[in-house]
Amino acid sequence: MRTLITGGAGFIGSHLAHALLKAGHDVFVLDDLSTGSMDNIEPLKSHLRFDYSIDTITNEAAVSEQVDRCDVVYHLAAAVGVRLIIEAPVRTIETNVAGTELVLRHAAAKRKLAVIASTSEVYGKSTAVPFKETADLVLGATHQHRWAYACSKAIDEFLALAYWKEQGLPVIVLRLFNTVGPGQTGRYGMVIPNFVRQALAHEPITVFGPGTQSRCFGYVGDVVRGMMDLAAEPHAVGGVFNLGNDREITILALAELVRTLTNSESKIVTIPYDEAYESGFEDMPRRVPDLTKVSNLVGYKPRVQLPEILSLVIDHHRGKHTKAV
Repeated sequence: MRTLITGGAGFIGSHLAHALLKAGHDVFVLDDLSTGSMDNIEPLKSHLRFDYSIDTITNEAAVSEQVDRCDVVYHLAAAVGVRLIIEAPVRTIETNVAGTELVLRHAAAKRKLAVIASTSEVYGKSTAVPFKETADLVLGATHQHRWAYACSKAIDEFLALAYWKEQGLPVIVLRLFNTVGPGQTGRYGMVIPNFVRQALAHEPITVFGPGTQSRCFGYVGDVVRGMMDLAAEPHAVGGVFNLGNDREITILALAELVRTLTNSESKIVTIPYDEAYESGFEDMPRRVPDLTKVSNLVGYKPRVQLPEILSLVIDHHRGKHTKAV
């Protein structure tokens, strides 16, 4: 199978590329390196079934050429991370909506399966936890840039399902919940790599908001396996699926767990949202997926739980530090 990964030099995309190569597939990556990194795909460059192109997802000629080469498109290219979303809302909307429309249009013209990565952010301020794929989406006011990302990804979903309904394009929509693991950067506000870096440096571990907000953290290997299993399942076409882990932890408890596992002397400090992001910033108090649908269809079950995930991330950071020394 010939596969294209847009955003393939990113954290999830590079893990997906590795897994697809290991499974015997040809892998093509398209990435502009705006949030991805060549370091992520450096170990793959010598592989005979791997190829990459450095270009933007909004370059129609590049997208058309790459889609034409493959059988399946994993569309992961997007503006990601709360900090980037707050600081660059125009880029967020344009990249997510225009890029996805291009991928869908060319996939439809060439009848290629399109696996579209969406996000748990689309559930917005809903309190109907755990979130089911059929639940209403509850977004905040338009003057809060916080919701620009959620809205743009919801439009991506509407577009994908419209192409499926109107043009028969085989699409699968994946709502990813806080995917984490070794190699993830904290550059755009990702909480676990930031906590681990701070703890290992014995710096204050900074919790944004009250710390009572809870999240579920899915191991990138589990999520990638789910993505591949769904892409191989004909009955997944036309569907929307949650992917991640459904074990919940508060951000304050996460900080305490990181401090314990690193034997750190760091203090845990809370920073109000208004100081961390922008005035009036809104957040979800809980974000928990219902995994029944994906479990019933492809037998998806999270295998790696948070303590092991954190140990892997800590070991990775310590390894990087050792090399730097």
